Amino acid sequence: LIALFIFFIGGIGIWNVMTEDMSFSEQENRVLAQMPKFTMKRFLSGDFTDEFEEYMTDQFTAKNFWLALGSVTDKLILKKEHDGVYFGKDEFLLERYEKPGEQLQKNIESILYFTRKVPEVKTYSLIAPTSVEVYHEKLPLFAQSYSQQQVLTHVEQQLGRTVISIQFEDVFTNRNKKREQLYFRTDHHWTMSGAYEAYVETVKSMGITPYLKKDFQVETVSSNFLGTLYSKANAFGITPDYIEVFMPNFPISYHVTYENVTDSSDSLYEYSYLNKKDKYSFFLNGNHSLVKIQTSVKNNRKLLVIKDSYAHAFIPFLVNHFEEIHMVDLRYYHDNVYTYIENYDLKEALFLYNVANFSTDKNMVWLHQ
Repeated sequence: LIALFIFFIGGIGIWNVMTEDMSFSEQENRVLAQMPKFTMKRFLSGDFTDEFEEYMTDQFTAKNFWLALGSVTDKLILKKEHDGVYFGKDEFLLERYEKPGEQLQKNIESILYFTRKVPEVKTYSLIAPTSVEVYHEKLPLFAQSYSQQQVLTHVEQQLGRTVISIQFEDVFTNRNKKREQLYFRTDHHWTMSGAYEAYVETVKSMGITPYLKKDFQVETVSSNFLGTLYSKANAFGITPDYIEVFMPNFPISYHVTYENVTDSSDSLYEYSYLNKKDKYSFFLNGNHSLVKIQTSVKNNRKLLVIKDSYAHAFIPFLVNHFEEIHMVDLRYYHDNVYTYIENYDLKEALFLYNVANFSTDKNMVWLHQ
């Protein structure tokens, strides 16, 4: 037994050394840690050992196999949660929402600071609940998740009349609407059907008549999407999601420009991602610091959208009512937002985040310039 144990541990160690490092994990949809640079100063400070531990975890040989084995074991012992993700009814994966800390209030104050800096800009906020709030009835017995509705009410009260808060939670809790699957089962984003319902309420608040569903042709572009919650929970064996796209039945054209990308596009979708693990990046080519969309609409309305990735399935509806939409992601865009607003003469702005991200995101500090 001792010899077998030593052979197993030694064999794994040799296998790790001989295996070529990977830079990106399709399964986890993230960049993997690389071998850290050794210096005596970094070794004595502990930085090297911390980074080396992360490197070994990320580059562990046959990692996906061990994760799959762990997932099978979890199912055998009837485990209901893994890494903050609950295994819900009807194969729904639902990420637990923790009670927010002080960062939530800081982000509310950042929006208010924005309105004081540019009082001439009409500002809206769309803070979306996540699937754990909308599909709470699918949670396992005794599963805990803090009330997002309570947080959304607090945000709306704090923003007051300075910001027009988009209210659509009642639509999402409508039983008939929920049958349309407003959120992916395996991913933390809403589907295009969910984004459409939010879009309807948003444009009403903007004084715009929304397009009806019959004004779009709905196409299924993928039936094997396994998203971020699938990867986080190691939920191997679950049925994949499908991705739908709503194509306008009315005449309109787009010109999309991504910052730091030489080629522009006349489409809001990047079909190459449908052949990759990160299929949600099909919408607007994934995450970019700045995206400019010009349309054939001629109404002189221009909108700034400060957002997270919930905007990507949402903007294809909203863009049909504006001459220009400028999307800024503060995780990557660190230039002066107010100078940008002045340069492009923007008179309307929308803050679009999911409540879980809005509660913890530290990047809104870039609005304080």
